[in-house]
Amino acid sequence: MLNSITVFFKHQFEKFAFLFIFLIPFFAIAQEVQKEETQMRLFIDCNCDKNFLRQEIQYVGHVRDQAQANIKLFIYDISNGSGGRKYTLNFQGVGYYKDINGELTYDTTANMTNDEVRKGLLKKVQSGLLKYVIHSGLADNITYTVNRDGTGDVQEIDYTDPWNNWIFEVFGEARLDKESSRKSFSYTLGFESDHVTENWRIRTDVRVSQANSEYVQDEETFTSERFRYSVDGSIVRSLSDHWSAGVFGGARHDTFTNLDFRYYFTPALEYNIFPYREVLRREITFAYKIGYFHNDYIETTIFDRIKEGVFNHSLDFQVRYRQPWGSVSTRLRGSTFLNDFSKNRIQFNGNLSVRLLKGLSVRFSGRFELIRDQINLPAGDASIEDVLLQQKQIATDFETGFNIGLSYTFGSAFNNIINTRL
Repeated sequence: MLNSITVFFKHQFEKFAFLFIFLIPFFAIAQEVQKEETQMRLFIDCNCDKNFLRQEIQYVGHVRDQAQANIKLFIYDISNGSGGRKYTLNFQGVGYYKDINGELTYDTTANMTNDEVRKGLLKKVQSGLLKYVIHSGLADNITYTVNRDGTGDVQEIDYTDPWNNWIFEVFGEARLDKESSRKSFSYTLGFESDHVTENWRIRTDVRVSQANSEYVQDEETFTSERFRYSVDGSIVRSLSDHWSAGVFGGARHDTFTNLDFRYYFTPALEYNIFPYREVLRREITFAYKIGYFHNDYIETTIFDRIKEGVFNHSLDFQVRYRQPWGSVSTRLRGSTFLNDFSKNRIQFNGNLSVRLLKGLSVRFSGRFELIRDQINLPAGDASIEDVLLQQKQIATDFETGFNIGLSYTFGSAFNNIINTRL
């Protein structure tokens, strides 16, 4: 009896031992699969220094294709009221991290250097990744530190702005080009101001520029001088999450377009289908302008005018999308004179970038302009100086251009190494 029981348990032990040995590889594979699922694979799409982010964030696997990522980071940016940029960081979890999403914002100023901008952005990215790190099982390897400087006085910070949200910029540029038969010199001086609040935006732009050119052909010298100054300003008021209204005005002198002096005044109304707070990702806007401009010409025009005043209006339609699949931006603008609808102009600009599949992207851009409103053209035929040196604007019915680009990236998808050596 005892021998029978011993034999029975021996056989059962051998079965369990065989089963255990047989299942060991499956346990190992399951552990590897779980490890593969929890390993952080980060895809970053941004208009920023990606190499710096990859170099500084070494605890994740950086992938070049979002299809291979389980953490996607899309960084959208737009100009802000301080003259810098506002970045919105959108984190999206996939697979093992599908329930972990988040959004952070980061603001820069015009006085910050590129290094300061990218270091600040790095801190925001690391803050957003923290919850993924904890969920991945790496929490035991994290050392938490909090800078104490100023944390005790955070409620006592003085937010008073001595400039009252005004930004000013003074700039200048000069350029000299010379070769055996041609030389040119040009300069531009300017002043800009921008006042931005939640409800108001007030802008001014003052510019002065001059371009002198000299061209030698068959021992004959052709010279050209182009001079321009302009003053433009606008006041825009936010009426709601979708509506805005504004007034535009300005004056200019431009020898290239035969304008001795021009001034204009144009009220405008704009409607955005999406709330303005979503402008970083998407916007569809309609803007209608109606106003008046007066031209004093340098030379008598092809319509035998030395001066004239015109009422005009325009409708502007714009679409901007920036999504994980790519981005699109288009603008269609039509304008005409109120007293003569045959004097009109249609402008179209478009850019489209689409990720078709893993590693393959296609880009399109194009522009088309139908021109029927060149009332400023001087009478008479263009001289050879005008043609060679582009001294004056030449009559045209249209302008167009088109670009297409295709890119396909393949090879190693996991590589955190940064090497900028020659």
